[in-house]
Amino acid sequence: MKHPDPVQVFRMEAAELFEQIESGLLDLLHDPSDQQQIDAVFRGLHTLKGSGAMFGFEALAAFTHHCESAFDKVRKSEAPASEELIAAVLAAQDHMKALVETPQADLEAEGEVLLARLHEAVGNGAGPAVSPVAEAEAPVPAARPSGPSRWSIHMRLPENVMANGTTPLGLLDELRELGECTILAERGSIPELAALDPTALHVGWKIDLVTDKPRSDIEDVFIFVMDDMELEIREAEALPTAPQAVAPAEEKESGSEPQPQPAAPAQAERPVSRAAPAGRDAKHGDKAAENVRVPAGRLDELMDRVGELVIAQSRLSRLAGSSADIHLRSVSEDVERLSGELRDTMMVLRMVPITQLFGRFRRLIHDLARETGKQIELITEGENTEVDKAVIERLADPMVHLVRNSCDHGIETPAERIAAGKPAAGTIRLIARQSGGDVTIVIRDDGRGIDRQRVRAKAEAQGLIPPNAQMSDQELMQLIFKPGFSTAQQITNLSGRGVGMDVVKKSVEALRGTINITSTPGQGSDIALSIPLTLAIIDGLLVRVGAGTYVIPLSAVEECLELSPADDRRSLDRNFISLRDSLVPFIRLRELFQTGTTPDPHQKVVIISTGEERVGLVVDQIIGDHQTVIKSMSKLHHSVQTFSGATILGDGSVALILDVTHLVAAGQYQEAQLRTAI
Repeated sequence: MKHPDPVQVFRMEAAELFEQIESGLLDLLHDPSDQQQIDAVFRGLHTLKGSGAMFGFEALAAFTHHCESAFDKVRKSEAPASEELIAAVLAAQDHMKALVETPQADLEAEGEVLLARLHEAVGNGAGPAVSPVAEAEAPVPAARPSGPSRWSIHMRLPENVMANGTTPLGLLDELRELGECTILAERGSIPELAALDPTALHVGWKIDLVTDKPRSDIEDVFIFVMDDMELEIREAEALPTAPQAVAPAEEKESGSEPQPQPAAPAQAERPVSRAAPAGRDAKHGDKAAENVRVPAGRLDELMDRVGELVIAQSRLSRLAGSSADIHLRSVSEDVERLSGELRDTMMVLRMVPITQLFGRFRRLIHDLARETGKQIELITEGENTEVDKAVIERLADPMVHLVRNSCDHGIETPAERIAAGKPAAGTIRLIARQSGGDVTIVIRDDGRGIDRQRVRAKAEAQGLIPPNAQMSDQELMQLIFKPGFSTAQQITNLSGRGVGMDVVKKSVEALRGTINITSTPGQGSDIALSIPLTLAIIDGLLVRVGAGTYVIPLSAVEECLELSPADDRRSLDRNFISLRDSLVPFIRLRELFQTGTTPDPHQKVVIISTGEERVGLVVDQIIGDHQTVIKSMSKLHHSVQTFSGATILGDGSVALILDVTHLVAAGQYQEAQLRTAI
C-alpha cells in the first residue's frame, strides 16, 4: 500500500489553515471586536507554526511566530485589530504560502520587510495616547499581588473527543507543567456497564492549580478544544510570595482543600466559561465521523472507471437488444439501472459548493479596494449551488479577470459615486443559480455601466465593424470580447491593455458555456456565465449525418422538427426555417462535414440554443438519447472548433460531440451575411 507523502499532507493542511486564517481576517474588517474570529485566527497561526516546525519548515515556523505574537496582543486586548494590522497579516500570509511551496528559496529579505510592516501596524494600533492630566486623574488599578495564584478550573470535554483524536490526559499533563496541580474526577455521569460506550468520554474534572503563570497560559492549554467543551477558569486567590508565620496545623488545614472564597473584584474574578450548545457534541461528532478526506486524483480515477463501466453497459445493452435470450435482457436491464445509479452517485461526489470559488474573491476585493482607493463591498448569493469541481478549477482565472474589470472600469471612486447620488461604497455581487443541467454565474456591479457609444467608436476605429452598422445590443456587447479591444482611457495595473477578455470568452466556451453582458448606463452591468454542471458524463442526443454518428448535448436541444422535401427545396438559397412566426437559421451538417452522400428523404432539424440565440441543425436521422462519456480530443484535433470531444459507442465506434456554441455562432454569422446581402 502506498503511503501519502507527509510533506504533501502538511501542504494540504496548510492550505486549509490559510483559508481559515484569511476568512477570519476578512471577517474582522467588518467587526474588529469579534473575539471568536480573533481566537480562530490565532489558533490557525499557532497550528501552522507548530505543524511547520514538526515537518521541517523551520523558516515558516519562525516567520509565523511573529504573526502569532502580533495577534496574541490582539487576543489579549493589548492592540486593536486595525485595518493596517489585518492588511499586514494578509500580506504576511502570502509570504507564508511561498515558504510552504518553496521552502528552500531565499525569501529572508522579503520576510524582513513584511515583519517591519507588521510591527509598525501593531505599534501604531497600540491605542490613543493619554495626556498627563488625564493620566493623573485616571484611577490607578489595584496592583495584582505578586507571587503564585490559585486557580479553580472546571472542564468537561464532548463525549466524542477521543474519537476525534484528542486525549484528555494530555491536557491534564499540560496543566501539571504549569504548577502544583490537584485533580478531582467527576464520575457522576458514567452510565451503567450495559449502556457504557467505551469510545465515549463520560468524565469531567475539577482542577485546583497553583501557578505563577498568567490566565492566558492556562487558556492556551485548551486552545484547540475550547469551542466544543465546557470550561470555567476562576481565580480563587493569590498566594503570598514569602512564607507566613503559620502554625503547622493551620498550614495543613489550609492546604487540604480549597475553600470557597468571597467574590473578588471583576478584573480578578473574571471567569472564562464556554459551554457547547445542547446537542452540538453529537452533531459535531457525527459530522467528523462521516467526512473523509480523499485526494482529488482518486476521484478523477474513479470517474474514469465509471465512464468505462457506462461504455461497457452500452455494449451489453446493444448485444441484449439483438438477442432473443430473455435472461440476457434481464441482466442487461439490471446492469443499466445499477450503472446509472452509480453514475449519478459519482457525479454527486464530484460536486462541490460554489462557495469554494466565491470565497477566493473576498481577498481579491479587499486588495483591489486598497489598490484603487475605492470602497468596494462583496455580496454573494447562491453559495450552496453545487458544480463539478473541474468546472470550478477552470472558472477561477476567467472570473478573476471579470471581477478585476468590474472593480477597475465599473465601480466609480467615492467622490464620483456621491456626486451621482450613490452610496460611497460600490457593490460587487456574485450570484449563482442552477437552471436544468447548467449553472448560471452572474458578476454584477452597481457602477457606471458600459458606454455603448465608446464601444461602437472603438470598434469602428479598429475596423471590427463598418461605420453606422446595424447591430443588436447583445451583438455590440460581444465586441468587448474581441482580441485587443479595450475602452479604457488609460492603462492601469489592473486592466486597459485589451488583453484578457478574449481569453475569458475562449475559456468559458472551452467549458461548453456562454457569456453575455447586459448594462444600464449609470446603474451598472451584469456579466452572466452559463456553464454545464459537469464535464465528465452528459446526456446526449445521438444523430446520424451521412454515414457518421454524432452527439448533440441534450441540455442544448429545444425541439426536433421534420424537414419535408418541399421545405428543403424552398430553403436551398436561404437556409431558414419558419418556427412559430420567427425565422431560425439552420446549418446542413451534411454540407458542413462534406459527407458526399445524398440526403435522406425525411431529414430532421434539431433546434439548439445558447442563451437567447437559436439555430437548427439538419441531420439525416435521430437515433435517440445516449449517456455520453466525454473523451478529450487529441492535440492533433485541438484546432477543430466544430467538435468539443468524442465518446465511444456500444459497438466500439467513435462518435464526435458537436460544439453547440461554435455552431450557434456560425448560424448567426450566416444569418448576418444574408441580411447584409439583402
